[in-house]
Amino acid sequence: MAVPQLDRMHREVYKQLVRSAVASREASSEAGLDEGLLELVNVRVSQINGCAACLATHVPAAREAGVSQRRLDLLPAWRELDAFGERERAALRLAETLTRLDDVDERAAAVTAASEQFDDEQLAALEWAIVLINSFNRVSIASHHQPRLED
Repeated sequence: MAVPQLDRMHREVYKQLVRSAVASREASSEAGLDEGLLELVNVRVSQINGCAACLATHVPAAREAGVSQRRLDLLPAWRELDAFGERERAALRLAETLTRLDDVDERAAAVTAASEQFDDEQLAALEWAIVLINSFNRVSIASHHQPRLED
């Protein structure tokens, strides 16, 4: 049996997910969140989830948003590096805890730390971005989406 491509089956559901992502990007922009920060979050969540298709989309998008290849290379070790600023660290911590969902205390601490770096509107927009990239990761993983590998 072939694996159903969720983005091709029940297309209206997928279209609504895409519309939500567009609305989330607009809310993030209106809240003043930096595109590079959002892409760092998208890449980190996709790394945690092991979503090759989303990584193939968001790593180039991060570079396009001004994130250096070196920072992308070192992103999994962000906690160990001074190169990531306080806002980035707060956003990445929040992204990790909202992706793993395994530690309620860490999630509460991450939200508290993020609330020191972002106002309520920014924090809500950031959380929506995290929720949505997790959703897209799951659609791509469930559908066995494969990125194009080019030399």
